[in-house]
Amino acid sequence: MKIALLEPIGVPAEMIEDYGKRLESMGHEFCYYDSLWKNEEELKERSRDCDIIMIANHPCSGEVIEAAQNLKMISVAFTGIDHVGTAVCKAKNIMVCNAAGYSNQTVAELIIGFAVDALRNVVKADHVVRNGGTSAGIGGREICGRTVGIIGLGQIGTMAAKLFQAFGAKVIAYNRSQSQEAIDRGITYCSLDEVLEQSDIVSLNLPLNEETRGFLNKERIAKMKPDTVFINCARGPIVDNEALTEALNEDRLGFACIDVFDCEPPIPEDYPLLHAKNTILTPHQAFVSEESMKRRAEIVFQNVFAYLKKKPQNVCKL
Repeated sequence: MKIALLEPIGVPAEMIEDYGKRLESMGHEFCYYDSLWKNEEELKERSRDCDIIMIANHPCSGEVIEAAQNLKMISVAFTGIDHVGTAVCKAKNIMVCNAAGYSNQTVAELIIGFAVDALRNVVKADHVVRNGGTSAGIGGREICGRTVGIIGLGQIGTMAAKLFQAFGAKVIAYNRSQSQEAIDRGITYCSLDEVLEQSDIVSLNLPLNEETRGFLNKERIAKMKPDTVFINCARGPIVDNEALTEALNEDRLGFACIDVFDCEPPIPEDYPLLHAKNTILTPHQAFVSEESMKRRAEIVFQNVFAYLKKKPQNVCKL
């Protein structure tokens, strides 16, 4: 089979070459690209004769997949697969496997970092000290004793909840199903309205799909307290970001820490959140750490090895 890694995945070339040698020793052809494609036509050319492709978080449309006539399996070096043309994959019986779990710790740690930064005015304090100021009026608040609401208690949400509990926070959660393990850990399940209305910190951790697109709309944003810290390290389109901007600028929401947007960075200059008060914005980096990149590389290649052994793993429902 011809197997190709179509884009960089954030690990040293030596690591990829080692996996490639293993595939070649099994009688397969392997190639990889150390730069992102310039346009969809180039992506089509890279994947055209492949039986298996590996991608990360950049779009791989149904048109690209349709053009890859030999394609049988896609290994995605990412948790979400909303950037993959899954309708075509389903129609052509192409298996899609993801790298679920690789970034749980990394994303959860940034969520905690966001909360600390927002509550303790870290960005403002940095500006103050660089301009000859003092700590007067910027001491902030603690996580300990606050109520944290987790919307979406999957693996990342659960990890974040554990870390918040270690800080001494009370954790409540909204999720479609309930886990006895979470209950045993002292996490209280509530309705969505209760989570929004009661929480001092709200962390959004839902996947993006047709059910969750626009989930946190203007009406739901309005249910949060005026001093709430809102954190989104999930997906941008889950939130009405124009309504979020309005709430921030009108002091109906305390602070927003946003890692994801309606498009991938670089963000257009007229994007609403770029001009909102009381925000920390990062360029979709929550999943990126030295450790997480190595974990996902291992998972994405192991998915391929498992498929070749006819024992597929991390198979996504299409």
